[in-house]
Formats: sequence, structure tokens, C-alpha cells
Amino acid sequence: KKVWRDSRGDGIVNGLLDPIRAKFGVPAMCAAIVTSTGLQCVGVSGVRKKGTDVSVETCDLWHLGSNGKAMTSTVIARLVERNLLSWDSTLAQIFPDLTTSVMHKDFHGVTLVHLLTHRAGLPANPRQRYNSGDNDDVTSLRFQMLCDELKRPPVQPIGADKLYSNVGYIVAGAVVERVMNGQSFEQVMRSELFQPLDMTSAGFGGTGSEKGTDLEQPWPHTDDGRPTAKHSPHTDNSPIYSPAGRVHCSMDDWAKFIQDQLRGRQPSRPATNGGDRLLSSPNSYRMLHTVPAVAAGGDYALGWNVVRRSWGGGDGVLNHCGDNTMNHANVWVAPARDFAVLVCVNQSGDRSFAASDAAAAALIGLHSRQQPATTQCLMQ
Repeated sequence: KKVWRDSRGDGIVNGLLDPIRAKFGVPAMCAAIVTSTGLQCVGVSGVRKKGTDVSVETCDLWHLGSNGKAMTSTVIARLVERNLLSWDSTLAQIFPDLTTSVMHKDFHGVTLVHLLTHRAGLPANPRQRYNSGDNDDVTSLRFQMLCDELKRPPVQPIGADKLYSNVGYIVAGAVVERVMNGQSFEQVMRSELFQPLDMTSAGFGGTGSEKGTDLEQPWPHTDDGRPTAKHSPHTDNSPIYSPAGRVHCSMDDWAKFIQDQLRGRQPSRPATNGGDRLLSSPNSYRMLHTVPAVAAGGDYALGWNVVRRSWGGGDGVLNHCGDNTMNHANVWVAPARDFAVLVCVNQSGDRSFAASDAAAAALIGLHSRQQPATTQCLMQ
């Protein structure tokens, strides 16, 4: 496994992060520049928990929140390439056993693309709690949520304006579980994405230990800057949310996923670490990164916002934020310029978003001023 020789990070990136972190008063930040050839540089600033002097390190684990939606969409793209699903597969086709007595008729024609672009007429979050203890079957809970939500009428017409919906992605996770013969979504994510990309640190839920009191990883903080009472694997949203955003990993491993997304748009460039792209066709990557016809006029593709920025070139840049009410993550990807910037903060809320955006802008500026390979970052 590749590791940074200096766990304290690149001095240039650290120097950009330090004043930003101080300005916005967040406990810690980690940020990186990535291209289709891999992670170019990474820096850190701050402490794992407010009130302590334990510094964050480059190998620490960070919660990605809704940035996991792009991963969910990519897993589904792999299943589409193997003809286990079609982008036009409908809920009635996937769950024929629910069409007569459970599923509201208006949901029969909802497709995977509707679900992944937030156009399926589903609410933002489940309308009741689905707790999962050690002995609960999260796959069954996810299916129960699907039944509970689909028996009600849509909250708005199918295909209408975007209504950001974690429920839609949870339903998409249940679709994966149905076509993968009962494997949990988490198992499928590991076998279809984490393992092929060698994302050895990746997992789901909080990054703390079962003890819930140690400082081995960045501690989550709520939007008012207060540390959470505990920090354990359970310090997160309900496990049914995994398809919508419960992934955590190191910055190095998140970079591997973003590298693959860039490689998919740079088919003539071989990867320096060898191996194949996660998806076999460049068209599959473009499908993920392009606003589809059902969302025409909008700005959301399949797990990605698509917007235009002068520094991005081409036909737009990709962006997404994730926030599980205790951590924040922000990524900007410029396929036409073959680079991306990634930022994580161990605090939720508006200040963390502002800090992450400022850090992203600083790294975009750094990338435009010099080749990333000229920085101090060294890997082995």
C-alpha cells in the first residue's frame, strides 16, 4: 500500500490550509490534488479533536457523506455494463412482487436514472426511523424502508424539478441488493469498487473505535464546533443510508476513486499504478458525468453536480459536497483539465462548507501556478 513518507503532509499545501482553518475556526482539514495519474499532493492542518493537541495526519480516515453517491452510481454502472441492470430499468420490472399490493402505481415507471438524479418523486429522507443494532439485518431494513416509501404517492411528479433525495439513493441500494441475489449493498460496494481500486481503508459509518473515546482518528464536531459525545463506528446516520453516503476512507483512497473518474475521461492515458479502469467503456463515465434527458435543464448528473467554471474548461466541472451533520467533504473535478481537488473537515455546517470551498479555491490556484509534481509530496 502506498503511504506518504511524511504523515504531516506537504509543506506547501499545509501552508495554504493553516490560515483557512484559523479563519473559519474548524478543528482540522485535509486537502489534496489528484490527476488521472494519481494523487499529486496532500496536506493537513489542525487537531483531531478540539481541546487537544493531537494533530491530524495524512493517513487519517475522513467521512465523505454524500460524496458516496458518486460511488453508488459507479457501482450501478458496473452492473449495467454486465447487463444485470439497464439505466432504463423500472421499479416495476425490478420489484414485480410489489406492484399489485405495495408499490403506488405512480412509481411503477420510475427508472434508475430518475433515482440517481433526484427526479423520482421521493422525499429527502425516510419519514420514519430505521435503527440498526448489531443483530439487525440492514438489507431487510432497507427493503422495509423501500416498501414504506413506495406505498405512498410521490411527493412531487416523477421527472419534475430535482428534489434532493437520500431516499432515492437508498432505494437504488435496495435495487442493487435485489439483482445481486441478496448480497448487502455494503458487500457489493466492497467487491465492485473498494477492492478493485485497492481502497483498503474504506468502510462505512463513523471512523472511531468501539471504545468511542480514543483519538486514533479525526473526531466529529457538530456545526456549532462542539465535539460529539462519543466517536465510534456507530457515530453516523442509520446504516440504511450507506447508498446515500456513509463511506469513510483515507484521503489517499478517496483519491483513487477520483483518479478513476478522471481516467475514464482520459482513455488514452495509461494509469501509473497499472490495472484497468473500473468501467470498461468511456461512455459509462460520460453517462455518470452528464445531465441526462430526464433531468434536462438541471445541473445534476448521476451522483455529481455539473456546473461551468472558467478554470475547468470543456463542457463543465463536477462537484459534490457531503455532510453527515458531524463531518464535511467537498470535491471539485475538472475532466477537461485532468485534475481534481478534494477537501475534508471534521466538522459539519456552513463554516465547514466555507472553509472547504476556500481550500478548494487555494488548491485550484496552486495547480494552475505549477505542476503538482514540483511540490514536496513523495510517495513510496
